[in-house]
Amino acid sequence: MLKEKVLTALNKQINAEMYSAYLYLSMSAYFEDKGLTGFANWMKVQFKEEQGHALKIFDFVNDRNGRVVLEPIAEVPSEFDGVIDVFEKSLEHEQKVTDMINQLVDTAVEASDHATQSFLKWFVDEQVEEEANVHELLDNLRLIGGQGNGLFMLNRELQSRVYKDVAQAE
Repeated sequence: MLKEKVLTALNKQINAEMYSAYLYLSMSAYFEDKGLTGFANWMKVQFKEEQGHALKIFDFVNDRNGRVVLEPIAEVPSEFDGVIDVFEKSLEHEQKVTDMINQLVDTAVEASDHATQSFLKWFVDEQVEEEANVHELLDNLRLIGGQGNGLFMLNRELQSRVYKDVAQAE
């Protein structure tokens, strides 16, 4: 059974993951509007991944006989100052999520909740990958100045990204 402090933190993280999904869907809509369908696709995959993260925690809470309490999702931005700005905001957001996951691990450690600590290791590792992926794209965008032939080529490359269900990845 989950201790109340851990349960509260896990519920907060479910909400944060749903916010992340909504944020990436908003970014996808922005790219669709700009005719950058590859970037829009990349963000749609991010959207699905974040939903998967939320469901993974949702299922864990239920498996531990806790009660999931869903809160309203805060409004996300819908306007950006170009492709580089979107990925700068994505990186900032992923760094914030990493901090949240780290705080969640700290909460589980303080509560001596070994099962939750074990469960959260996947999220710690996932955040390293999430930050690295966004950082690499941001580096590439800065290299090409966020425009021109380089942007066209990167847009085409991102069109091929596909979603891999986190439940199937274990």
